[in-house]
Amino acid sequence: MLDSITPLLSDPAAWAALVTLIVMEVVLGIDNLIFISILSNKLPEHQRQKVRRLGIGLALIMRLALLSIIAWLVGLVQPVFTVMGNAFSWKDLILIAGGLFLVWKATKEIHHTVDPTPSHDVMDKKDVMIMNAGAAIFQIILLDIVFSIDSILTAVGMTEHLPIMVVAVLVAVTVMLLAADPLANFINKNPSVVMLALGFLLMIGMVLIADGFGYHVPKGYIYAAMAFSAGVEALNMMGRRGATKKEMAEQARSDANAAEVRAQKAEAEAAAEQG
Repeated sequence: MLDSITPLLSDPAAWAALVTLIVMEVVLGIDNLIFISILSNKLPEHQRQKVRRLGIGLALIMRLALLSIIAWLVGLVQPVFTVMGNAFSWKDLILIAGGLFLVWKATKEIHHTVDPTPSHDVMDKKDVMIMNAGAAIFQIILLDIVFSIDSILTAVGMTEHLPIMVVAVLVAVTVMLLAADPLANFINKNPSVVMLALGFLLMIGMVLIADGFGYHVPKGYIYAAMAFSAGVEALNMMGRRGATKKEMAEQARSDANAAEVRAQKAEAEAAAEQG
């Protein structure tokens, strides 16, 4: 193992591949992390952090396990059947299933967010509000599998050196672990961001389905759109915060004026009594 790592340490191309792969793995991990954050925020507060860390830990285990059977994993891209001239591999089927699950889950959450009143609609059942950690962990595992396969196959396409893949995965998951609580708390404290994050998951689900059917959408476009939307939402949040501060300042000024009027009235009444 050391014999295979030592030459890489002095190879500039290997370092460039490592940095590029780390950035790519971190970006791909954002999708995973958004889903874990939204799902964990629906749990009782004392369970949230534990479930988030467990979900990210499972993501790491799955990625490392897939790296250990990388030869088998690469075989998943081989076609297994053809429909109307379109060849489908196990990877395609997994991406389609994962995309459908994401679209279904994001649609349910969006429906519940815009129409929180209970109804008998099939999209608004009580199970939208996850009340136990087991259900949350099960759903996180399903998406961890999809995101892990996508992540490792991306790594395979960028480098052939297993040590570089392992280091990139470890760094990316460490970043996810450090960002999990701040991201989840930020989403929980800003309701408008929840809808934006659900929109991201919906878009990611559609991209996974498109990839499964052979229509590759460059991820750069997807993340550029997400960054632009997040920037617009940040401006909206700054605007709302500024408006709130202005209202508070006006309210404080109004209270001060009212207090001054009362003080003047009290002084006038006191002067009248003395006169």
